[in-house]
Amino acid sequence: MIGDLVRRWTRRLVMWRIRRRGIDLSNIPFLPDSARAALQRTGTEPVPRIAELRSTEPLHVLDLPFGFASHLVTGYEQTRAVLADQHSYSNDIRHLFGAGDGPTADDIGGLGFTDPPLHTRLRKIVAPEFTMRRLARLEPAIAEITARRLDALEAAGPTADLAREVSFPVPFETISELLGLDYADRDAFARLGGARFDATGGGAAAFGAVSAQRSFLFEAVRHQRKEPGPGLLGQIIRDEGDLISDADLAGLADGIFTGGYETTAGMISLGTLVLLRDPEHAALVRDGSRQDVDRAVEELLRYLSVVQVSFPRFAKRDMDLQGRRLAAGDAVMASISGANRDPAWAGADADRFDPFRVPRSGHLAFGHGAHRCIGAELARMELRIVLPALLRRFPDLALAVPEQDLRFRQLSFVFGVAELPVTLHRR
Repeated sequence: MIGDLVRRWTRRLVMWRIRRRGIDLSNIPFLPDSARAALQRTGTEPVPRIAELRSTEPLHVLDLPFGFASHLVTGYEQTRAVLADQHSYSNDIRHLFGAGDGPTADDIGGLGFTDPPLHTRLRKIVAPEFTMRRLARLEPAIAEITARRLDALEAAGPTADLAREVSFPVPFETISELLGLDYADRDAFARLGGARFDATGGGAAAFGAVSAQRSFLFEAVRHQRKEPGPGLLGQIIRDEGDLISDADLAGLADGIFTGGYETTAGMISLGTLVLLRDPEHAALVRDGSRQDVDRAVEELLRYLSVVQVSFPRFAKRDMDLQGRRLAAGDAVMASISGANRDPAWAGADADRFDPFRVPRSGHLAFGHGAHRCIGAELARMELRIVLPALLRRFPDLALAVPEQDLRFRQLSFVFGVAELPVTLHRR
């Protein structure tokens, strides 16, 4: 209790001093230059700084504002160990947001930011929906959505934006149907989804996008409280009733909804880009066996690692990590892109896309441990359906612009590309 009061008082004091100095919060960078490497890319490649840190400084101190102690791990084994350790670390970040100006605890929720026993209870509610057996019933719907969006891509051709016509709509419509949400303004959600993970606009801009999306989800929860629909939200309300609060349910929906379309949309666009670099790789996915497609999808997930950095973990006690002393409350983040490119795990050619690669153990694109992405199998299913269907429908698919002209996200927790102009047929 005393610790909570001190944290709230400290936060309010900092905010008061900022306002006294006339500083516009929207202009404060979310991360200073010295801490940006984990969110940057050169094309689809992590910047060289990540490989340098992985080999010379496995636990790197991040220079964050207000003396906020935070550390970055970049190696595969270190990342896997941190993500699996629930006893030493907490995922709950809501203590950082109090009442008053800016985001509050009600703006933060979902499985990624909670600890047991709340995390255990919430995950138990939704986990059955994301088993392979339950997800199998969605396969025909995903195939139908994909076919419809490929028709739209054809209609927009002969040159069209794959990101707009296919990559975003397929996962967006899929997750909307799963949750039982009314089909909202897709373009608006596309803009908000990108903004909430973008660190270039400052913290105020990112949290503004979070609040805008969560306002929609809170309204959806309130509506379904009165009239539970046929989707997952309605089913949870029927099963749990008042045992689950609107805030917790909206947090669950937010994590599933945003994680269910933003990351998969990025993977469809970027996965297509990578496959088009080599005709043999495209042919493997277009004409290969189910096993060939599965292996290529796993390698794309490893190679691209669109979720670039893990949710922060907070040390529960004073401890040692990689020879460095952590104080209770220090944050530890993991570079997922750095871990998945670690040669000690993936091999000497870890920076090369190889659809025949068989690593010794699983990649970390979906995280690891108790907080591993609950929608991992759904994302895999969508990629296994969309990528082969796209390449079969358009066997001569090609980039319409040089790859170096594409607008990749420059500083984002979820990597992606703004547009992907493609030509559909051979000219």
